[in-house]
Amino acid sequence: MTDSRSAETGRRRAALSRERVLDAAMELADEGGIGSVTMRGLGRRLGVEAASLYNHVGGKDDLLEGLTDRVTGEIGEGAGHGNWKSAMRHRATRARGVFKRHPWASTLIDSRGHTGLAALSYAENVLGVLLGAGFSARDAANAFLILDSYIYGFERQRASLAIAEDTDTTRNAQEVLEAITPDDFPALARVAGEFAVRRYDEDAVFDLGLELILNGLEELRVGVLPVEQADRAVNTPRGR
Repeated sequence: MTDSRSAETGRRRAALSRERVLDAAMELADEGGIGSVTMRGLGRRLGVEAASLYNHVGGKDDLLEGLTDRVTGEIGEGAGHGNWKSAMRHRATRARGVFKRHPWASTLIDSRGHTGLAALSYAENVLGVLLGAGFSARDAANAFLILDSYIYGFERQRASLAIAEDTDTTRNAQEVLEAITPDDFPALARVAGEFAVRRYDEDAVFDLGLELILNGLEELRVGVLPVEQADRAVNTPRGR
């Protein structure tokens, strides 16, 4: 019995790899959030001692870097195809898909430095598309920042509102109407009245915001946006 158990443990350790460790880490994060990913928990998930994991990852920081590279790689797949607007829509759609599958991913990406290979390749791809479309280096950087701020910000807002796909948003709006008086809250009553009869469409809202940003960036690209306004976007000190 002891010999067979030792043999099984040996097979598990022999089969262990960095990819397998990262697979297990993603499963843990999906189930319990990124805070649930610990070396001890990974060891239990993989059926090995936590110390065995250090043969494949350098520690918790290296593990988080590996997860960041993975989700960044998922977002960046195919981002260079088509014209610049199509490419930016594609990566926005992929990012939303990644964030729905891995709700912890946006926070993790924001908390890490962008020096991993996948993150650098992702930035190279996106900036290459924008530069190739005729954006200046400065405007390409601005466009990248503005788009990512919207994509990540929308995800954070969605998560904070906790609107699940099966949420009855019309019922939520009706509850708001029942809790207020139109005389005291006329604007809120008008908006809630709209959504009390028509379900909130998160995808449509996201697409609308993205299209507005892309159209604004197109004006920047072709020179319609005043140069002074574009310059202020870069030269204004942080915090002003």
